[in-house]
Amino acid sequence: MSDQHSSAAAASTDKPDAEALARLVAEADTGGREPRSKAARTVLFMTALAWALFQLWYASPLPFQLRIGVFNATEARAIHLAFALFLVFAAYPATRKAPRDYVPWYEWLLGLLAAGCSLYIFLFQADLARRPGLPTSVDIVVAVIGVVMLLEAARRALGPALPIVGILFLCYAFFGPYLPDLFAHRGASIPRAATQYWLTSEGVFGVALGVSTAFVFLFVLFGSLLERAGAGNYFIKVAFALLGHFRGGPAKAAVLGSAATGLISGSSVANVVTTGTFTIPLMKRVGYPPVKAGAIEVSASVNGQILPPVMGAAAFLIAEYVGIPYSEVVRHAIIPALLTCISLFYVVDIEARKYNLTGLPRKRYRSRLMSVALFGMTAAAFVIFCWFVGIALGWTRDVFGPAASWAVAIGTLLLYLALLAARARFPDLDDDDPNNPDLVLPDTAKVAPTGIHYILPVFILVWCLMVEELSPGLSAFYGTCALIFLVVTQKPLIALFRRQRDVLAPLRAGFVDLLEGLVTGSRNMVTIAIATAAAGIIVGTVALTGIGLVMTEIVISISGGNLLVMLLMTAVICMVLGLGMPTTANYVVVATLIAPVIVEVAALNGLAVALVAVHLYVFYFGLMADVTPPVGLASFAASAISRADPVRTGVQAFRYEMRTAILPLIFIFNHQLLMIGVTSWWGLGLTVLMSLIGMLMFVSVTQQVFISRSRIWETVMLLVASFMLFVPGQVMDRIVPPTIPAPASEIAERAAQVPAGQFLTVEFSGIDISGNDYNRVVRLPMGEPADGATRLSNAGIQVVEFAGEAQVTNVRFRSQAERLGVVIGDTVSAVMVTNPNRPPQELIFIPALLLIGAVAGLQWRRRAWDQPGMPRKREATSPAS
Repeated sequence: MSDQHSSAAAASTDKPDAEALARLVAEADTGGREPRSKAARTVLFMTALAWALFQLWYASPLPFQLRIGVFNATEARAIHLAFALFLVFAAYPATRKAPRDYVPWYEWLLGLLAAGCSLYIFLFQADLARRPGLPTSVDIVVAVIGVVMLLEAARRALGPALPIVGILFLCYAFFGPYLPDLFAHRGASIPRAATQYWLTSEGVFGVALGVSTAFVFLFVLFGSLLERAGAGNYFIKVAFALLGHFRGGPAKAAVLGSAATGLISGSSVANVVTTGTFTIPLMKRVGYPPVKAGAIEVSASVNGQILPPVMGAAAFLIAEYVGIPYSEVVRHAIIPALLTCISLFYVVDIEARKYNLTGLPRKRYRSRLMSVALFGMTAAAFVIFCWFVGIALGWTRDVFGPAASWAVAIGTLLLYLALLAARARFPDLDDDDPNNPDLVLPDTAKVAPTGIHYILPVFILVWCLMVEELSPGLSAFYGTCALIFLVVTQKPLIALFRRQRDVLAPLRAGFVDLLEGLVTGSRNMVTIAIATAAAGIIVGTVALTGIGLVMTEIVISISGGNLLVMLLMTAVICMVLGLGMPTTANYVVVATLIAPVIVEVAALNGLAVALVAVHLYVFYFGLMADVTPPVGLASFAASAISRADPVRTGVQAFRYEMRTAILPLIFIFNHQLLMIGVTSWWGLGLTVLMSLIGMLMFVSVTQQVFISRSRIWETVMLLVASFMLFVPGQVMDRIVPPTIPAPASEIAERAAQVPAGQFLTVEFSGIDISGNDYNRVVRLPMGEPADGATRLSNAGIQVVEFAGEAQVTNVRFRSQAERLGVVIGDTVSAVMVTNPNRPPQELIFIPALLLIGAVAGLQWRRRAWDQPGMPRKREATSPAS
């Protein structure tokens, strides 16, 4: 059946297999084994619950206040990994033929053995610290068994790709003396490797696992509890109530619903199944072909993973690797995320126009203008909410002083009670059947008030992060505590407001929801914990062998030093590695190996690239693997629902996701999309507006549709216009240089003049280990206003000026300067300052908009869609029609 002529209706036998979908999600996220034995189920349940309670205790301030149960970072990581390893061997079958309905005795033993190897670090940490680099025979045996068990756990939970990569890196570490000259190194002995990979924090128990332990778990737990409270169903209902009646409404609702659930989910597959079981049949019902219905849901669900604050757990890793606060990562990532989500609305609208589709009927009809106004008000409410948290509540500190947090907590509690009192006046939301022939969309006015209270825990989380400026872990703890209170109390309070006599039953149901949410959060964390631990093997090998320098030479040699070729190579590497890895592990591996290379090649090309832009670039392309055939799990999940070919679904989804794939290339060259270099609100607004227009024009290019079908030369015009809107600075640079060199002796003076939060561009020169001269251009973050020397020191370097020259005398460990490749002994060649004679780059917007206007004028004359060869109008029909 072709896309053009596939039936809009699905037979009753075309309903997705709920059990198969549940099994797919379980195998991808929580394990495919569901034992029938009550004892085995109890052990799994209690282990997952204990893990969640341990993580809550570790994140809370109580251990330090009570001075009991205080764990240092290494101890917490060891316990964290022990829980994950035990659950993997108990819940993930070794092979496809392994039993699913019971846990064999040897799996329990393997789980205990693996957990014991991890707990060895916790139990004997003091002894290991007293003999650094001198492991005993027992230490070596435990380390070897631990690494082997970790690789096996990764194979079960994540597939073969990550273990294979890990084994290759282990082989590289041991067989260094036997490799060709370029790859050769001294090699590692068994005791040295055991110390590196298992007994210290340089390998498995390194930064990545530390982020998983300290931050990621609580955010995943937060999402799990929010879903258990009913927020996922509420978000989907609100999305359909707002958008379901528009042209191609179910697809637009899928975009909004998946974006909302992506805020609380850390899995693209879970996103697809959560929203797709409802949205995909409805998309098919109004006329979308099965392949495109599945592809739209895949694109929407994957885009949910790039939306802050969760970002598939990568935001915390980015913050750690780049060395910036988590709130800064959120600020840098928000505009690209919004651009890709908004542009997906345009994609589905174009598809709806192609097929002349209608929306779904609703009980109360409003005028189109009123519906658009309602949707706009909803979007504005979210923006106002963020502004209210970040700015408007700042007055509470002036009024209440140290008691501001208590005042906000009491105010939030009173608001919670008021919202629940209003919620009690409306019926509970039921799960709708998308195959029901009598389905009509609910009234927004009746759906929206039923879940506004779900925003309050998010408010607490954002308040702690942005206003209180607490750590991500402590912020997530307080947000999770608020959510725990909501899960337990919402049902009994609603019963009280409805004046029901039986309150104990809703209270018991609340505690059941709490326990199930805690257990589900732990089960969802298993793959992330294993992925970050296994990725530590690669990180440890890089530190042990210096393969990072080898990768730099290889990539520079293959790319010929061309930055664009280097970026495309990196994109391919991310997608290939990601075919069998979760996004988190893929990011850790590529960020460790390739991100420093991109910075190096960019600096050699005279382009100062912000480090956060490089890491976001790696993260975005790692996500593409969830879409790309032949292993894109999100595409397989969607095709299981739509009953379409998974490879064709993946290819179509990747075509939709080309707009997301182009974004990283854009913000590498235009940092303003990451709010870097933006000095005014109007400048930010203009950048966002022009980038959005450019994104919509790029979508028109990929879909070959603007106002009507685009001809080849019109497509070229739109592509040129979108490029000019995306990177106006690159175009203007070809006309007038953006910067001019200032004397190196002025570096301190220029550093003092940089506005707060902006960057100083400096050219360094030096001699590499091969004796070759080099010039490197880097962007050093200047932070808060201060004198020049202080701001340079905060960026990580100390500079001494003598006889008109400036030389780097110190580079602070793990500073931004070190990560950007600055080394002791480098000479400051020049300080790059803005060229005063350069016209504003915004002038490039004018010819770009004129090109778009010309194409629009040409296509308006032939805008009719109902012409020979185009599909006829399709009305919403029942699945059996």
